[in-house]
Formats: sequence, structure tokens, C-alpha cells
Amino acid sequence: MGEQTDEPIDFLAGDRMIPRRGGIGNNLRRIHINKFLGGMKMADYSRRMFLGSAGLAAGLAAVEASTAAAAEQAEPARGGDDSLPEFRYEIEKSHGKVVGGNSAREATVRQLPISVGLAGVSMRLEPGGMRELHWHAIAAEWAFMIEGRCRTTVIAPDGSSEINDFNPGDVWYFPRGHGHSLQGLGPGTCHFVLVFDSGSFSEFGTFSVTDWLAHTPKNIVAQNLGLPVDIVEKLPNHEVYFARGKVPEPIPDMPHRRGLVSPAFTHRYQLMEQSPSGEFQGGKEWRVSSREFPIAQSITGVILDLEPGALRELHWHPNADEWQYIIKGEYEIGVFGSGGRARHETFKPGDVGYIPRGYGHYIHNKSKETGRILIAFNTGEYQEISLSTWLASNPDTLLTENLELDRKPVDRLPKERIFIAPERPPIP
Repeated sequence: MGEQTDEPIDFLAGDRMIPRRGGIGNNLRRIHINKFLGGMKMADYSRRMFLGSAGLAAGLAAVEASTAAAAEQAEPARGGDDSLPEFRYEIEKSHGKVVGGNSAREATVRQLPISVGLAGVSMRLEPGGMRELHWHAIAAEWAFMIEGRCRTTVIAPDGSSEINDFNPGDVWYFPRGHGHSLQGLGPGTCHFVLVFDSGSFSEFGTFSVTDWLAHTPKNIVAQNLGLPVDIVEKLPNHEVYFARGKVPEPIPDMPHRRGLVSPAFTHRYQLMEQSPSGEFQGGKEWRVSSREFPIAQSITGVILDLEPGALRELHWHPNADEWQYIIKGEYEIGVFGSGGRARHETFKPGDVGYIPRGYGHYIHNKSKETGRILIAFNTGEYQEISLSTWLASNPDTLLTENLELDRKPVDRLPKERIFIAPERPPIP
């Protein structure tokens, strides 16, 4: 029958946290399914419900119908800025986990409830500081190096492994469930941002090697590793999380088995060594998707530079949620959620933003310096539709009638994609 648990089924998602991704509809579906099951545990559910597949199918169909009706009733009130939920979180002001010069601060659905599709962590490692060997059960990990140098090790289910050193501007990607470690190389503290393709993920609920061994009988560990029990008893009796050691040698040590089994696809991509994917009056964009970085099947990353006053034009993403980390500059970011719902927030360095899939939005650099934003999408295939492209693809007569404009201003509308609009003097 498979593994059974005494946890209610709406808590079966896990790196020890929160429900799986969803939105209003999916959250309501969990609620309704649990009501339908009458609060049964999974063991009872397995015995009683799966015996009658026809009855279960009919019941779940009723759940879907009631969920759809409830979702409409649960839509936020229409009109006014407050009808959309908060989409900004000051991640660098949170406490997180700090050990010496090592720190981790996270933004998940717990801190930013709207961010159901993506979570992020701002992490710093001192020279020699190590994020210990661990894996993530429910999410892949994508990272961008902002400052300093870092080394990673990673192993895949087929036994292939890789050791890489990362510099500012580099990206890594570890598929879900791949064991890995991170270590600062110095000379100063390194800083990188991690993005995970599930908002339910928590960096503080990962599967760490010391935590696992500490909660496994000593005789079992001794038999597994071929060590005497008295040596096993010297292993940490708790999760280390951040280990503090020496800076490793410049050339990576060989793994314990004395040889690398190289993976088919590398886990490292030198994003900022590439030419920009787009250069515009007002800014530049660097983008890495699964097309450029084949192993990164579930996350696309973007570095967006906006000159003072420049605007990343109104647009939306049909296939993905958007997660943002402000590296440099101050911005006004506006979100449109249909039905007159809109919200506008001011973002500063260290803030995190989240735009749900399909929501219209823009990014405006309000500072007097060129700014930089890290953006991630929970898809390996990048898609976007910009307002300028959309309008330009329609007949002038349609635009005249739809926008209630005379033909002359319609003739002045962009005839190709703007993407980034530079700061302009007021148009008379």
C-alpha cells in the first residue's frame, strides 16, 4: 500500500513545511478535499477511500466544482491599492540563521504569502565557512553569485559528480534531490542569492548529513560506513548546518573515491561573462534559460540593469511566476491583477518582490544611478508579452476604437517592442 503517515494529508508536502504551490484555487482545493475526507489520516484514507475508485472520482469531481465556486467568492475585493496582497519583503532585515560570519535569510510563503511558486534565500559564507552536505526534497536550487568566491560539490542519482568554483556573475543549478555543499573561498565573505522553484520550500528544513546521522542508530551508521561505534559516537549529535573550517586549496581536492565521474551537463554557467541578451536605450538584460544552460530545466534567471529613470515596460509572463531581488538602486514596481486591482511599491536594495504568473507589471528605476535586479522565473522556457509589442500587432482602427483615441496619437504608438524605455522629457 506504500508509506503511511499520521499527518493530515494537507501537510504531506515537504522540506518540512507548508502546502505545495497553488493560489486561491489550489489552497481552497486542499481545504475542500480535507473537508471531503472528514479529517481522516492518510492511513484511514488509504484503507477506506481507495477501495472505491468510482466513489472517490465522483467525490473529487464535487470537490472541484465547489472549489471553483468558492474561489470566485474568495477573490479579493475589487478596486483600490489594498485589494492586492503585499508583494514586497525586506529579506535582509530578517534575522534568519547566523553562525559567525555565515548567515542565511529566507523569503518563503511564510514571510511573503503571495510567493506560492518560488522561494529565495540570501546567504553569506565567511572564508572556509561551509553550508554542509545536504539535499532538497521538494525544490531545485538556482543561485547567482553577487560578491566573493564560493566552491560547490554536487552528486546526481547516476553517481556523476562535479566540483566547481564560482565568481561574481556566475550561476549554478542543482536539480531537486541532488546532494550538494557550498563553501566560501575568501579572501572576504561571499554573498549569493538562492532561488527555489517552490514557495513552500524552507532553507531551514533541508535534509542535512549531520542531522540524518545524528538521528540514526549508532550501530547502523557504524555498519554502513565501516567504522567502529566509538568513532561514530564522536560525530555531531545535531544538525551542524554551517560548518566552520579552513579555506580549501586553490585546485579542487579529488573526491574521496579519487576520481570524478563527470555529469552530462555542467552545473555552472558564467552568466555575466556572456554578451547581454538584449541592449536597449535605458538598460541591458542578461538571461539564462534551459536553452543556454540545459540542466536548469525549472528556473530561468535574468540580470536586469536599468539606467536612471528607465522603465522596464508594462508586460506579463504567460507561463511563470517572477521572483525579484534588488541588488542596486531604488525602484517603483507596479502590479495589475485584473478587475481594477493594482498595487505599487517602492523597492530598495535587499528587498524581495514576487509577481504571480500572468499579472501585468512594470519596473521603474527612481534612483540617480544605474540599478541592477536579479529576477528568476519558475520555468526553463522564458516567455513574456510586452505592451508595446501587443499594441503594435493590432490594426490601427482597432486601437483607435478600443483606446478611444484619435488616429494621430495612435500613429505615434510604438511600432516594435520597447522592452526598456529610457527616461524622456515630458511630451507636449
